[in-house]
Amino acid sequence: MNVLLIQLKRIGDLILTTPAIAAVRQEFPNAGITLVISDDCKAVAPAIRGVDRLLIMPRGFAGVGTLAAIARGGFDYCVDFTRNDRSAMLVLLSRAKKRVVSFRIKARSKFRTRFYNEFVPHRMRDMHTIDYHLALLAPLGIAKASRAIDLELPESARTSAKQLLEAQNLRRPFIIFHPGSARPEKFWDAQRWSEAINHAAERHDVDLVLTGGPSTLEQIHIDDIKSKVRRTVVDLSTKTDLLTLAALIARARLLVTVDSAPMHLAAATRTPQVILFGPTNPFHWRPRESPALIVQGDSLSPVTEFVPKRPRVPMNQISTEGVIDAMETLLSSPAARPSL
Repeated sequence: MNVLLIQLKRIGDLILTTPAIAAVRQEFPNAGITLVISDDCKAVAPAIRGVDRLLIMPRGFAGVGTLAAIARGGFDYCVDFTRNDRSAMLVLLSRAKKRVVSFRIKARSKFRTRFYNEFVPHRMRDMHTIDYHLALLAPLGIAKASRAIDLELPESARTSAKQLLEAQNLRRPFIIFHPGSARPEKFWDAQRWSEAINHAAERHDVDLVLTGGPSTLEQIHIDDIKSKVRRTVVDLSTKTDLLTLAALIARARLLVTVDSAPMHLAAATRTPQVILFGPTNPFHWRPRESPALIVQGDSLSPVTEFVPKRPRVPMNQISTEGVIDAMETLLSSPAARPSL
């Protein structure tokens, strides 16, 4: 049996697809499983388990080799987690006997509907993203699968993280602050970040670490935060690749982050975290398998009720007090473990 899984969305979406990949492998231990991902997700590929073949789908003519591999794959099942024009083309090329997608395709695109023959009656906007991905496996006879994120960090990433910590002389338990995102509307005020970082330094015997991406906007934001911090903070924002960052998070006592890929990495490594949500709805993206407190809006208490429809909330509504209180809750909990 050959199974084709298609996930062409962002890194966070791919990470939240790993429970579905694991479920397929468990149900069909002897199957040949092929996973197609976007070029943007190559960084996380070495940590994906349970697949026999991983294909990268770049844009343009560079993807011809991947198209050819899919066309001659001889697939029995094809599951489309992406649900866009590019993924539909791959489904058509696969010529799989059973081609699965959400029924929303049937409702919204009569043209693409012809590419599929199994329509699962669920909408992503009504479910947590992991639950949605698992629901698409119903035509394969898979139900009640584990929702745990399934990543296996390569030893090279763990070694790189250890070397970074040693090079920076970080020997105490440490807290990672990850203030950046690819979306500037997820940025929290630099002064408030600095207040949270200063508080952690004054109240706890920990080292302080900043991480983030290399983009100009993120680096400006990080520099602004550092200029306001009164204590020593180690900036590793341009010194890690994605899986090294995951290995650092795995060793951290706590992660404080906006809604971005590190949130999912912390969920995979079961690292306690405080997550600042603004314009996105935590109902769909929040961690559920690790210690996590979610701060959103002007409430001083973490969010405890999650609903599918929620208005967009600006990040500037989040108070410093709300973030600090959430940090203190996790730092005082037995779940907050020392650095490994």
